[in-house]
Amino acid sequence: MAGTATFLGCCGCRSAPITGRPQLKLIPSSLEMQLGQQSFDEVVQSVPASQNAHWQQIVSRVGQRIAAEANQPKFQWDFRLLADPTQNAFCLPGGKVAIYEGIIPACQNEAGLAVVMSHEIAHAIAHHGAERMSQQAGVSGVSTMMGWMMNDVTPATKQLAMQAFGTGARYGLLLPYSRKHETEADEIGLMLMAKAGYDPTEAPLFWGRFAQAGSSGTPEWASTHPSDDRRAAELTAKLPTANSIYESTNNRFGKGEALV
Repeated sequence: MAGTATFLGCCGCRSAPITGRPQLKLIPSSLEMQLGQQSFDEVVQSVPASQNAHWQQIVSRVGQRIAAEANQPKFQWDFRLLADPTQNAFCLPGGKVAIYEGIIPACQNEAGLAVVMSHEIAHAIAHHGAERMSQQAGVSGVSTMMGWMMNDVTPATKQLAMQAFGTGARYGLLLPYSRKHETEADEIGLMLMAKAGYDPTEAPLFWGRFAQAGSSGTPEWASTHPSDDRRAAELTAKLPTANSIYESTNNRFGKGEALV
């Protein structure tokens, strides 16, 4: 696993925005955006749009302000509020953003919504989806090579070795990388919302509210996401930088309009 991690970690051909982390990205941006559009179309066709025009107006307003700071001239931004009680949101490649109504109560205000939207937008501008696909392709390639190299061992031994590799890849590489993406999107998003004029101190407060709303119960080491408490703590540690950015913006909206 160490060799695989080294291979995947050192072959990056680009760097993530703001953090500067080297990335492995084998998927062309054109294909990434095409897949994003297809996935977005499928979601908005299967989940009805929200009938709350006021909330939709706020989602569009917050989204446009953050998008203006994202520096993605090729993105065709689209902000949708979906009538679904799930506490979730996403942004697909190309700037396709969906917010589920179920997460609005935890947001409480525009700044809380900005925490959610800037985090999702950060995933898209950092090309985390393409990076994850590239990492999985690398693991798949190593797995295939291992299978070929073990043709001379007994089937039982080969099966055990491949299972061990799969478990090691999942818990030792793929899940930690997924959690790293979430932490990175938190940081990028915090800076984006500050640039957009929303009070960054709302970010750790949002994750505190989100934690109180319920947890999956999955231990952090087996999850794709860091714990809500860890996210709040790490965002609090980054507030001095974010506050400096916020204070330097020409238009500051504070917490904005209340949502609930």
